[in-house]
Parts: sequence; C-alpha cells; structure tokens
Amino acid sequence: MNHEHNAYLVLPYLRIQNYNSISSDLTWGAPAITGVMGYMHALQRKIPFDWGLDLLSVGLVMHDFEPQVNGRFEKKFNLTRNPSVALRGHRKNISGNGETKVSAIVEEGRAHGTISLVFGIFCDDNSGDDELLQQRAREIYDVAQTLRFLGGSILPQIRTWPRPQILSFGDAEDEVDFVGLGEAFERQMWRLKRSLLPGFALLCRDSLLRDHAETLKKQDPRMTNLDALLDLSRINYFYSNDDQDTVGWKVSRQAGDGWLVPIPVGFTALSELYQPGKVKNARDSSSAFRFVESLYSVGEWRSPHRLDLLQDLLWLPQTDHNQGLYRCIN
Repeated sequence: MNHEHNAYLVLPYLRIQNYNSISSDLTWGAPAITGVMGYMHALQRKIPFDWGLDLLSVGLVMHDFEPQVNGRFEKKFNLTRNPSVALRGHRKNISGNGETKVSAIVEEGRAHGTISLVFGIFCDDNSGDDELLQQRAREIYDVAQTLRFLGGSILPQIRTWPRPQILSFGDAEDEVDFVGLGEAFERQMWRLKRSLLPGFALLCRDSLLRDHAETLKKQDPRMTNLDALLDLSRINYFYSNDDQDTVGWKVSRQAGDGWLVPIPVGFTALSELYQPGKVKNARDSSSAFRFVESLYSVGEWRSPHRLDLLQDLLWLPQTDHNQGLYRCIN
C-alpha cells in the first residue's frame, strides 16, 4: 500500500490486563511500539475487505499503567511456579535417580494498563455517509476487544464516553491541507485531543539521540551511540564551578527537555535472509526467516493536547531487506 491516510480511527480507553511489559532485552514498562504494530496488523485481518479500509499507521496514548511488581527500591516482577510445589505423583517431576524435581520459574513481566489507539487509515469511500463510518468504527471497536494485546486480555468496556470514531478529511489529501479550511474539523480535532486526556502519547526522538551522541564524541572520541542512549536514560547530577555565579550542583535534565525514555523501535538483522523452510522449527515455514536483535532509540511521552497535528503521534512500519532494518518510524 503506497497511499497516505485520509482519516483517523480512534479506539479509546482499552483496558488491558496482564500484557507483556518486557518490551526488549534492556527495557520494560509501557507496551512496545513493535507489539502495537503487530496488534494493528492482527486487527486489519479482521476488517472485511469490501469495506475498503486500510490501517496504515498507529499511535499509542497511555492513560494508566500498573506493573505487577513487588519491592520498595528494587522492583521485581511477580513470578509464579506452576505447580508451586513439586508433585511426586506426576512422572514429569521424578528425575532419573528418583529425586523429586521442582518446576522452573519462567520469567515474564506483566502489567495492567489503559490505552487509546489512534490509527491513520485510508478509506476508499472517504466522502461517504458519516453515519456509516461511525457504525463501522463501533464494529471495529467491538472486534478489537476480542483480540489479544501483547499477550494480554482486553477487558469489557465500562465507559460510555468517549466513543470510537472515524474522523475523515473529506476531499483534502491530508491533515495539513485540511487545517485552516474547515473550522468544524478543527473543533473536532480539538475535542479529540482533549478526549485523550489525561494521558501521554509516545513519540520518537531520534534527532535528540543523534545530537547527544555527537556531543559526547566531541568530549571523548571513545563514546558510542549506546553510551549516548544510556546517558539520556538517566538523570545525571554533577558539581560545577566554572562560573562563580552558578557554583553548585547541576542536573543534566533541564526544564523543557521532556519525559525521555529508552524504547525499542524495531529490529536489525544478525544473519542473512533464509529462504522459507530452510530454518528448522521456524514458526512459519512458508515465509523467509532471519535472526534479528532489538533496535533502540529515545522516546518522549507528551500530552496529546500539546501536539500541533494529530499525525505527529503516528508510527509507520518500515522494511529494508538489503540493510536488514525492520523498524517503526514516527
């Protein structure tokens, strides 16, 4: 699909129970944007083909986050052993020398949360009946609640407002062209962004990571992009006496820098692209296979009402087999 989105589909306040909060080998917390992208593809398969509705991009707004952890300073996931004790009556729990074995603990991080998803969609019948579009939005919302989200379950909706909706651009090519041409559309956009409060949208700050890496390399040529990522992922306090007027402790995060977090944004290749069926025990023997590892960047949580355009929070899938990059761009 090489067309651009000409409408928005909003699925508000989905309550997720026990989704996988381990987003990569190094990060945990909010849903990984790669997993949200997978949910978008799964939802696309449930939409009837004759509707002429394609999901092209997705934005994540986090309203509530409740990790299943314990501990006051060092947080640990609530892990279980099933069964919790060794049962000698089962042959799987008896080792070769007759000793009773204990079941292993499979490490998994779980969390509960409430999210809203904003999809950039393409409608073939973009100038059609608005009532029909809203009916389809409600039907998609019902289907979306039956799917698994990052391994978690979507609980039944108890809110009556805000409601799922499709916001069309009409004859305009995109949101930028429509701004200033219709006051009714601008009011709808304003109400939509306000309906996503309280919450924070996940944005990508690749440029900030790149600039910070260049700054560190000027100070020390041995610094790498990983050092820049780790440096941005924490708040550094240092003592400075360069200026006699501002002698004292300073902090690396200044007002206006935003709420920055390390996030996985995709995958990069570790091996060549194998032909279908060449790698044993692959999940899909009819698709090409490649070993990959996580690709990291810096993200920022920003309140939706601070966005100039709603399309600023949308993430797009990007694939480059030659370079071995499979990532989400914002």
